[in-house]
Amino acid sequence: MTERPNRLGLSRAQMAWRAAQDIPDGAYVNLGIGIPELVAAHVPEGREVVYHTENGILGFGDAPPPGEEDPDLINAGKKPVTLLPGAAFFHHADSFAMIRGGHIDYCILGAMQVAANGDIANWSTGAEGAIPAVGGAMDLVAGVRHVLVITEHTTREGEPKLLERCTYPLTAPGVVSRVFSSFGVIDVTPEGFLLKEIAPGVSLDQVAAATAAPIRAARDLKEVAAPAIEKEAAGA
Repeated sequence: MTERPNRLGLSRAQMAWRAAQDIPDGAYVNLGIGIPELVAAHVPEGREVVYHTENGILGFGDAPPPGEEDPDLINAGKKPVTLLPGAAFFHHADSFAMIRGGHIDYCILGAMQVAANGDIANWSTGAEGAIPAVGGAMDLVAGVRHVLVITEHTTREGEPKLLERCTYPLTAPGVVSRVFSSFGVIDVTPEGFLLKEIAPGVSLDQVAAATAAPIRAARDLKEVAAPAIEKEAAGA
């Protein structure tokens, strides 16, 4: 996973670090494919987070060192993982029963688009020949208690990903509560997008220009205090 050249704002690893700070001790968490996978590498010291993957693992850890990968230990994105003490394996159907039964506290997903009312589109552009089915994301956004999104603030072409209304087919309506973007931390409120934290080196005008919906700055707006992270987790 390579960074965009001359990028503005937070790196993918910094976005993942910031999202990890919001996951409470003891939470059961499902991580989506892509940038969300990096969150597992940034659990704050002294905090226990139990990660769940759709293909049947509860309690996986960071990626293994190069050369120590086990092809039988992978997450839903087919990336190698390690196991933490107490980890469990189970059938794919049991994994989705956990999701659909409301037993997972948080899911952290990537997104193509997020709307100001919390709608999310993260599976298809709707173009001819695009992915024909929504997949497990549909179950996650319907069954998990808190839905968070990590995404670049714009596409590679500079098009906004945060919109007044999604133009791509929806994964679910009104489910997203917070977005961790390369430009900051944005809450989805009844009044629309609320910028709670802003990335270093990014101005309010730049955030507004890159957002295709009204976005307000919180009265207690602060800068994201993300550490400098040299590289992303191996295998991500």
